[in-house]
Amino acid sequence: MKCMPAAASLTLGPVLYLWDGPKWRDFYFRIADEADVSRVVIGETVCSKRLHFTEPYIADVVERLAAAGKEIVFSTLAMVTLERESQHVRNLIEATTNLVEASDLSALGLLNGSEHVIGPLINVYNAATARLLASRGARTICLPPELPMASISAIASDAREVDYEVFAFGRMPLAISARCAHARSKGHIKDNCQFVCGEEPDGLPVRTLDRQSFLVLNGVQTMSHTCQMLATELPALREAGVSRFRLSPQDCDMVAIAEVFADLLADRIAAEEAVERVGLVYPEVPLSNGFLHAREGAAWVARARNTTAQAAH
Repeated sequence: MKCMPAAASLTLGPVLYLWDGPKWRDFYFRIADEADVSRVVIGETVCSKRLHFTEPYIADVVERLAAAGKEIVFSTLAMVTLERESQHVRNLIEATTNLVEASDLSALGLLNGSEHVIGPLINVYNAATARLLASRGARTICLPPELPMASISAIASDAREVDYEVFAFGRMPLAISARCAHARSKGHIKDNCQFVCGEEPDGLPVRTLDRQSFLVLNGVQTMSHTCQMLATELPALREAGVSRFRLSPQDCDMVAIAEVFADLLADRIAAEEAVERVGLVYPEVPLSNGFLHAREGAAWVARARNTTAQAAH
């Protein structure tokens, strides 16, 4: 294993949901002014049709984040199916001097070996893949949230030429589709969706026939109904060589969430207090950490008893 990094840092991932433009702008303004995160990823990742909601505000957001000393990374689309989407990714990569986070392998050819970030939607499941991506310019790899601890340790120890990040907080992205189940659930088709995904700023819960919580729809994306929360696991992850921890924005007080993780990384609070505080900030969604413990993703593994309990519905 690697030695524990001297310092760990927090990354704020891109907003994965459709928020109206002013809300999106004000969210990042507050992140710039108040949140203890060193890197902020911005840009549309899920659906290109949402771009016109945020594009009028991007310049102001970038200016505010830069003035606050945040490292700004631009995310690409996770699924490119149209020429205009391909052109959007091409224009983004050509125009920016900032790091770009590749959310789809199609972006790698356009990045052409320049330094970049690999996002959690790209499947990096072994060290050989990590080494290949590093050789093509990857500076940071945010590993997929479904990886267990054993896999993370193996990758980080066998491919040391890149920084590793894990998905520490947020509903986990599970799949993305060319079709929009979110629109379909409300009687629309993707081409005439009327942006109904904006009606659920934290995703649309999906339940089984017996009313058990199952998944969350976010436009063309499928997400976990639970919220990943890695707290007791952070020391082991740092020892394994993970130096960055990603907080994925939810419709809650993300400044408070960032404060919890900053306190946790600085050893100002114990993991149990961190879990309690996060539960107060984001009370409606059950927490989970099952994937890291090689269990079902919706499970919660308690350190004290080293047992697994199914997340509450």
